[in-house]
Amino acid sequence: MDGLVLDSEPTYVRAWQAAIDELGFTMPAQFWTSLSGCSGKTVTQRLQEQCGVDFDLERFQQLSSVYWLAHVQQHGIAVKPGFFVLLDVLAQYGLPFCLATNSPLAAARQCLAWAGLTDIFPRIVAGDTVRAAKPAPDIFLRASAELAQPVQDCLVLEDSPIGIRAALAAGASCVFVPSLQPADAWAAEHADYLLDDLQQVADFISARQHHPL
Repeated sequence: MDGLVLDSEPTYVRAWQAAIDELGFTMPAQFWTSLSGCSGKTVTQRLQEQCGVDFDLERFQQLSSVYWLAHVQQHGIAVKPGFFVLLDVLAQYGLPFCLATNSPLAAARQCLAWAGLTDIFPRIVAGDTVRAAKPAPDIFLRASAELAQPVQDCLVLEDSPIGIRAALAAGASCVFVPSLQPADAWAAEHADYLLDDLQQVADFISARQHHPL
C-alpha cells in the first residue's frame, strides 16, 4: 500500500526525521529508505538497534505520530500516478484484486480514507490479521484465499524488497515497482518483472489479456 498505491512513504520519513531530530539523534537518509515495506515492529527494532538501549522509543513514537498526523490531516495522502488507470484495466477484464499490506487494518483503512480511496478495495489483508507480516508469505497466501485463486495464478505488485521476498516465498509471480531510486538491486534481479510505475503495470496487464504468456 505505502509506496505502491499511496505516495505516503515520504510523509513517514518526514515525521520520523522530525521526531529523531527533536530527540537529539542524527540518522542518515539511507536508514529511512531501508525501512521501505517494513512492519511497524521491524521499524522500532531497527531504531533501537541503531540508537542504542537508552533510546526513548516510546517518546519517538509519540512525536512521529504527532508530526505525521498533523501533515496528513492538513494535506491528505497522494495517490500514486497510474493507480486509477490500473483500476480501470482490472475492471475492464474482470480481474479480482486484493490489498495486501503490512500496516494494521485500522491504519490501512484510515490512510485509504485520507487518500480518498474509501471502499476502493473490496478485500484487504493487513499485517495484524495474519500470523506473520512480510517478508513471511502469510499475507499473500491469505490474499490468494480471499480471491479464491491459487497463489501461483496471482500477480503480486510490490515496491519493496521485503514484499518481493514475501511474494516469492508464497509462490506468486511478482512485479517490482520501486518507490525509491535507485531501485533495490536484489529485488530488481529476483522479481519476475520490473516496471517503473502503475501506468506501466496497467499496460502490462492489458497486454497479457490479449497475449497470455
